[in-house]
Amino acid sequence: MEIVMMNWNIRAAAKILLLGGLATTIYISSCGKKETTDITAPSKPPLVTESKSFSATDATTAFNAFNTVYYSTTDKLYYSTTEKKGIGAIWTQAIYWDIVMDAYERTKDPAYYKMITDIYDGGYQRYDGYNWENHTTWFIYDDMMWWVMALTRAYGITNNQIYLTKAKAGFQHIWDGSYDQVKGGMYWDFKHSGKNACINYPTVIAAMRLYEITKDEAYLTKAKEVYAWAHDNLFDIGKGRVADHKIGDNNPGYEDYTYNQGTCIGAALLLYKVTGKQSYLNDAKLAAQYTKSTMSDTNGILPAEGDFNEQGVLKAIFAQYLVDLAKVDPQGGYDKWAVYNANTAWGNRDQTRNIMHRNYKISCPTGVVQSYESSSAVAFMQLFAPSK
Repeated sequence: MEIVMMNWNIRAAAKILLLGGLATTIYISSCGKKETTDITAPSKPPLVTESKSFSATDATTAFNAFNTVYYSTTDKLYYSTTEKKGIGAIWTQAIYWDIVMDAYERTKDPAYYKMITDIYDGGYQRYDGYNWENHTTWFIYDDMMWWVMALTRAYGITNNQIYLTKAKAGFQHIWDGSYDQVKGGMYWDFKHSGKNACINYPTVIAAMRLYEITKDEAYLTKAKEVYAWAHDNLFDIGKGRVADHKIGDNNPGYEDYTYNQGTCIGAALLLYKVTGKQSYLNDAKLAAQYTKSTMSDTNGILPAEGDFNEQGVLKAIFAQYLVDLAKVDPQGGYDKWAVYNANTAWGNRDQTRNIMHRNYKISCPTGVVQSYESSSAVAFMQLFAPSK
């Protein structure tokens, strides 16, 4: 089989690479196999970006619309598209869970609190009770770690002990199978084909959250070790650019993705808050600046990232950690930048469904749209909404 890979951070690669004997070419994009479903092109010019900030009411409208269009009350998870024919990818459900928690923390709406517990239940039913030993349901380490991160956060909100128990078990399982005891760093897949940003920085975040909850120094030690490896092997200290992967002793593979920039920021900030070490904060600022000055357009609009696939969710992850940097460094202008992006997406929303698109600069298509594509601007609006 000939496989043309655009990026080693491929959610389905653990399965695809096991196939053989087929004379075919598979084009795979970051975070998942490229899908062939057509998407209706915008039928009208982009709308003018609203000059004033979106309101708290707008943020609620956007979140409720996202749920109306994509949430399955039966499965208690999110559909992959507006067609509602199938549930979205396993790792993206953890990101959607984060957005629900964002909405709850912003509004304290009891209905959103119930969604937090419901989504846990939905995942429990669909993903073998969060049985981390099941390497069919969980076919890659970083898919697990996104859920571990979300479980620790859900515990902090609900104080439900089972969430913490599942998170601790998941972290240990990943650590035992993924961490390179000789050279350091975390492998992203069961075959140990490479060490990617999408497992290393999330490991730091999960470890630091568990440390903050348990005060177990072992988690802090692990976080420092993995961050140090990632800093030395995946981080361009001159630019703030995060490499997507490192395979063996080869040079890092630099492909720009907002979620890698975001988790780098999040990992650095959590370590900074605990240790007070300035270099961690400097890394976070540098990563944010690279995302704004190099990855975004000349007006500061974040990249669309990908086509019709799971990459649409990446900016939702970036938003989760940019807001933390905005709180630590309020003079950095991150709030204004985030609000500008959210305003652009909201101004270009589908006026009928109130859903937004991965490409903030164009009118949201009126046909089939993925939940991945609609998610990131919703996250920005929950995290950076005005207080009233």
